[in-house]
Amino acid sequence: MATVGQLQKQFVDFSTSLYREGFLDDQFIQLQKLQDESNPDFVFEVVSLFFEDSEKLLNNLAIALQQQVVDFKQVDAHVHQFKGSSSSIGAHRVKNMCVAFRNFCEEKNLDGCLRCLQQINHEYCLVKNKLENVFRLERQILEAGGTIPLIA
Repeated sequence: MATVGQLQKQFVDFSTSLYREGFLDDQFIQLQKLQDESNPDFVFEVVSLFFEDSEKLLNNLAIALQQQVVDFKQVDAHVHQFKGSSSSIGAHRVKNMCVAFRNFCEEKNLDGCLRCLQQINHEYCLVKNKLENVFRLERQILEAGGTIPLIA
């Protein structure tokens, strides 16, 4: 059984790597600063909503790109929404993929859009997995009686 100190170190190391590797940006730190005793699950709830929205958006994008005649305006609207929600939780690499995706929408480049959809799916799965790990570590720290270290 890991001690509180070991869990906290693991949490700090893992969280720091997410910023270093560009999965998250400062926006995620801003979210964490909004969380307090009165709203201890704030970040988890916001990120869970992001996961739900993302699953829907990815599904809608896949459907939109499979149409006989692709409505690039509609695709772009979905990508724009995805860019906004990933930006609001600090999912940096997903947001950056959305920027590239929107350029392909503008060019009405179906192959580019399909490639971007695959890459966005991949980046989204990575960041989702990593955030789930962050929340799991937070739970373990709290269950062990510790406090969540702040990442500067």
